[in-house]
Amino acid sequence: MAGIEHLILIVPIGPVDIEILTALGSALSAVFRLPAGKGEMLPIPPEAYNYRRRQYHSSRILDLLKPLRSPGVYRVLAVIDEDLYVPSLNFVFGEADIESGVTIISLARLRNEIYGYPPDNKLLLERTVKEAVHELGHTFGIGHCPDSQCIMYFSNSLEGTDRKGPSFCHNCRSKLTHRSIG
Repeated sequence: MAGIEHLILIVPIGPVDIEILTALGSALSAVFRLPAGKGEMLPIPPEAYNYRRRQYHSSRILDLLKPLRSPGVYRVLAVIDEDLYVPSLNFVFGEADIESGVTIISLARLRNEIYGYPPDNKLLLERTVKEAVHELGHTFGIGHCPDSQCIMYFSNSLEGTDRKGPSFCHNCRSKLTHRSIG
């Protein structure tokens, strides 16, 4: 089956709200014109936890996800509801392993509650989709964009994520369409 050969597999790492995963699948299918399906929940890997930082090292989790890529799985997007980091930054919303086509995003810092505001599920979903599209965009060879409205704009704060638009600018969309998706 041709569609199955190009699946975006969405994998929850630990418990993740099914509504978020379902909405994310629909959004990613629309953006990338590829089917997206939910994989089985994987346990949160304790070896990725840094006790000093009280965060999970995203690159270590990505390494554990690489075996999920197979002939039927074109890209992997892991979703975790824990705080992530890479050594050179205080935190990350997500990370992509460009070579392997495996990505991860964290919901933790996309939630209003961490900043002392009331929960807003609609805004959480918008932020989640932006971060997922951004990280998957990297796996298609698209780097960070200087256009602050483009989904590929680098945001290191929630305000930056909220300011950027939900889609690719013309230049980045052109790069995406010139990559082999199908």
